[in-house]
Amino acid sequence: MENIVIIPTYNEIENIQAIIEAVLKLPVRFDILVVDDNSPDGTGQCVKTLMEQNPGRIFIEERTEKSGLGTAYIHGFKKALSLGYEYIYEMDADFSHNPKDLIKLYKACFKKGYDMSIGSRYVTGVNVVNWPMGRVLMSYFASKYVRFITGMNIHDTTAGFKCYRRKVLETIDLDNIKFVGYAFQIEMKFLTWKYGFKICEVPIIFTDRTRGESKMSSRIFKEALFGVMEMTVTSWFKEYHRPPLEEENIEAA
Repeated sequence: MENIVIIPTYNEIENIQAIIEAVLKLPVRFDILVVDDNSPDGTGQCVKTLMEQNPGRIFIEERTEKSGLGTAYIHGFKKALSLGYEYIYEMDADFSHNPKDLIKLYKACFKKGYDMSIGSRYVTGVNVVNWPMGRVLMSYFASKYVRFITGMNIHDTTAGFKCYRRKVLETIDLDNIKFVGYAFQIEMKFLTWKYGFKICEVPIIFTDRTRGESKMSSRIFKEALFGVMEMTVTSWFKEYHRPPLEEENIEAA
């Protein structure tokens, strides 16, 4: 098995069927793993109905409570690894990430040999639609700050649209990931970079959700900003046993 897309959900009944159907229709096969945090709006039941209609293509992991984005993805990573998938993707349920761009992320890893590909809003400027200007600036300068503090040559450090080769997730100690909110996205990129894996940014257009409620807040960005310095300093006292890979290379694909 090759590709699986992890979609964390909480009250996404307005989007979940459409996003799953859009992924299943792509010309490259992508299976889907939904990690649902006990949505009271029926998201989980909708996924189960689609599972019956598409045997072998859709999986669901149901958690008992809303426990944070990072823990949802880690739960999904472990499940995807146990199922034997080679390329494991993160994607939102709300169409802020265009399902067609999954193919770009796949090609960057499968054809160009990268270990992580990032759907980047900022690698070719600012490609964001329907966000208030304040939120665009907060996100853009948060990435600038993270890039400056950590030394990572990544333009969109908070991006949540990504592809990992399984060897990346097998190398990172998923049980010791510190952050559970959107800073989780920074930490995963940082660790991938520290271990010497090859990373590229693929330009995408990010479109804010039109249905359902956003889970983003200024508190989430504060978690990222104040945690990055501690994460960076702590890394100075750790050893990262790099697997035998080609020389690190981070660029736009």
